[in-house]
Amino acid sequence: MAETGEGIVHIVDDDDPVRDSIRALLEACCFEVRDYPSCTDFIERYDGKSKGCMLLDLHQPVMSGLDFMERFGTSLSGMPVIMISGRADTATRDRAKEAGVVAFLEKPFDDDLLLEMIGRLLPPAAADSAHR
Repeated sequence: MAETGEGIVHIVDDDDPVRDSIRALLEACCFEVRDYPSCTDFIERYDGKSKGCMLLDLHQPVMSGLDFMERFGTSLSGMPVIMISGRADTATRDRAKEAGVVAFLEKPFDDDLLLEMIGRLLPPAAADSAHR
């Protein structure tokens, strides 16, 4: 799994405590996690090979999650993206879906719901090994 990167969860959120708590939750459930404090940092560090899935915060300085998806979503090679936000209107949700976001979670979200979504988005072998 680590060699193909199919089970990696990429977290892109500028809020350190939020990013750290999501990372702790996912690592406690044995998911492999990489986190990034901004969309720009993700762009600079993403190797283009690890697929997995992404948790992407909508509201970020410099480049929002929506701007990122509209500009770079196609370069993710089909990596599923869950957008997270404390506030978003219907038009924003619609734009996010048009840009390739597969799901939208409102903060604060239920941990079990997040884990269920990630489990559905990762390849079966990656999700199964994460829950062992």
